[in-house]
Amino acid sequence: MRKVRVVRSNLKGSTGSSLAERRRARRNKNKVSAVPPAVRRMEKKLASTVGEAARLARMRAGLTQSDVAARIGVAPEVYGRMERGKMLPSVPTLLRMSLALRANPDELMGIAPRHAESAYAEDVPSELDNTPDMRRLVRSLRRLQRPQIKLMNLVAAAIIDH
Repeated sequence: MRKVRVVRSNLKGSTGSSLAERRRARRNKNKVSAVPPAVRRMEKKLASTVGEAARLARMRAGLTQSDVAARIGVAPEVYGRMERGKMLPSVPTLLRMSLALRANPDELMGIAPRHAESAYAEDVPSELDNTPDMRRLVRSLRRLQRPQIKLMNLVAAAIIDH
């Protein structure tokens, strides 16, 4: 009678690592990264600075948190956390925030004084950007495809000419 060797397969998709390696990985997974306390304090202060500057720029622009979140492509809850200083935005998100809020990125990070003249600050006619109806319309238009936008443009032109 021949002996048959039974090989147990790991159903969790292991790459064939040893038992000791798997145990070590499990132990390390539960450990918190060793970020020095001084770095954590600096990150917390920066998050607070960015949040406060973003809130002031948003209020100055007359936008809601939902408006800004939609413009920068994040959930309103995430933007709210950034504004409260509980979360730091990534570099691409910070750039989109500066464009949406018409604020210099240096101003948002606390490097430049607030309300400094910015390359992003453009005069927007108040009748275009300040009404909730206009903001809702723009949010809806952003979701349309190119042919639909062309059609909406024709409808708007017909309404204006009528």
